[in-house]
Amino acid sequence: MRLTQTKAELRAAAAIRPRAVVMTMGALHDGHAALLAEARERVGPDGSVLLTIFVNPLQFGPTEDFDRYPRTLASDLAIAKNEGVDLVFNPSRDELYPNEPSITVHPGPLADELEGVFRPGHFSGVLTVVSKLLHLTAPDLALFGEKDYQQLTLIREMVCDLDMDVDIVPVPTVREADGLALSSRNRYLSETERDEALVLYRALSAGAKAGMNGPDAVLAAAQAELEAVPSVKIDYLALRAPDLGPVIGPGEARMLIAARVGLTRLIDNISITLR
Repeated sequence: MRLTQTKAELRAAAAIRPRAVVMTMGALHDGHAALLAEARERVGPDGSVLLTIFVNPLQFGPTEDFDRYPRTLASDLAIAKNEGVDLVFNPSRDELYPNEPSITVHPGPLADELEGVFRPGHFSGVLTVVSKLLHLTAPDLALFGEKDYQQLTLIREMVCDLDMDVDIVPVPTVREADGLALSSRNRYLSETERDEALVLYRALSAGAKAGMNGPDAVLAAAQAELEAVPSVKIDYLALRAPDLGPVIGPGEARMLIAARVGLTRLIDNISITLR
């Protein structure tokens, strides 16, 4: 496994095909390991897997946790090596943004909904860095977790609208045994807060079970679970079509939730079949 930290080093690295990339902000956990394992499976033993580690300042708001976001490069590299990563790109802020960017990716109207209401400008920062990293790594495949479902949806739209020659591969959310979605921010939770955070998955699961009774029943079932833990402050609970447009008729849908548990903000989602 080779570690590169400059764009010149990355360009000089062996260009083995097929090539898959997994983009992260570090603080890797089993969810990231699942992405890397899926990448290795898809490219086979003769392909190459690239991991990027970069805490992207453009996607953090002025009151968010950029400075305290965990940086754990040594353990990240150990996980990467264990999952068969060939190349790691870990640039500094100055390397990726030598100047304050004056041109960024405009993510369209979906970026102003759901997460965008609470994190204005977030998805412009996400799509700008994803676009840069796709250009620099030139992969055949890019893998993203479904936990960040709105992000995944917007990346798919960007790749389609801008005719980027890469396949976006979604990977299901990895959960703890009790259902809590894996997140680098889970480490901020106290023991009590972690127990409280389980209500997110209980609400999503209750909504999924109510799918046979239609959208109103789905939302009511989820809301009932959330009301049982008033210390968890809900930013939104939404039921959308798989492309995050409005739900129209029966079929597949996606329920999304964002909440604050103590000082930690968590998101989650689940696929639901509506009857």
